[in-house]
Amino acid sequence: MRIIKIDWQQTIIIRHQVLWPDKPPEFCVVEGDQQASHFAVQLNGQLICVASVYFNAGQARLRKFATLPDYQGQGAGSLMLKFIINKLKDTGTTYFWFDARESAVAFYQGFGFEIEGTLFYKSGVAYYKMARYL
Repeated sequence: MRIIKIDWQQTIIIRHQVLWPDKPPEFCVVEGDQQASHFAVQLNGQLICVASVYFNAGQARLRKFATLPDYQGQGAGSLMLKFIINKLKDTGTTYFWFDARESAVAFYQGFGFEIEGTLFYKSGVAYYKMARYL
């Protein structure tokens, strides 16, 4: 497995398949995609995990982090998150945050992220804001 930088358009197929399969692919496009940084975990030439990072005034926000179902639990997501955290430290970013699906909270806590605020919903899915200082 290796991490590569990709164009935002390359994220849509995995975002759609994993995060919002019941919505149209356009639902997976995020405002700011053109300015954000996008990464993928590649295995045997195939993209298996994508993540996008949006920057604003010393802060970074993770959005649309998704691993194909057949590859979940095999380390691709952990590899990606470690890569992004290290990259952000190199940029001088001090605060890293995202909206985490309730089902993924324990995964992120393993990387030192903490819940900020209360449970909320987006399109019927439960989320918590999570963050950590770098």
